[in-house]
Amino acid sequence: MTGGLRLGVNIDHVATVRNARGAGYPDPVRAALLAAEAGADGITAHLREDRRHITDDDIARLSAELPVPLNLEMAATDEMLAVALRHRPHAACIVPEKREERTTEGGLDAAGQFDHLAPMVAILGRAGVRVSLFIEPAAEQVDAARRLGAPVVELHTGRYCHLDGAARSDELRRIVDAAALAAKNGIESHAGHGLTFDNVAAIAAIPQLAELNIGHFLIGEAIFDGLGAVVARMRALMDMAR
Repeated sequence: MTGGLRLGVNIDHVATVRNARGAGYPDPVRAALLAAEAGADGITAHLREDRRHITDDDIARLSAELPVPLNLEMAATDEMLAVALRHRPHAACIVPEKREERTTEGGLDAAGQFDHLAPMVAILGRAGVRVSLFIEPAAEQVDAARRLGAPVVELHTGRYCHLDGAARSDELRRIVDAAALAAKNGIESHAGHGLTFDNVAAIAAIPQLAELNIGHFLIGEAIFDGLGAVVARMRALMDMAR
């Protein structure tokens, strides 16, 4: 890993393209290896309950072949807990999941689901899996993560990315404040969702953030410029912001 802000590349939508034709290509594991070569510090993959993109076989192969850490995004279900315990990824990021959504919409309600999440966080931690909670940048959610004993939170940047003007500035302040609060409580902060070349700088400049996870935009841009080039450019933009 680099010494500064880390870049995690989400390769879910390589699998989306593959699954559209039911073929064996493009291969998300190959994409993960290319991303690592280009400067990614880790790879993120979301094994959804409906297996709409990443599959169980993808997770098995990523676990065996990656030269960088794997971050498994997962719903808070017994099925996904069993998958995480079977493969023991470096990290497991617990995210909200609804079958009807196109992508993850908003953060996990760690405060409202405290009793459901507590045993899962504890079991993963005992298994040596670093638990992250994908949450809204709100004080009550950071506090819930602290009480759950989660070592990491990933702050949802989707609203920031889709707003502009004063509303975007207000949302950026929420993210800055949440990252500072997490650091004050000994929690490592990550951020992600909707980040692009055009909006990443202000997020990357937040000093308490240790990692950004970016996927859909990079995979889309790779169609035009190649995955290695777009990962390298994102890496450079993040570094310049620091």
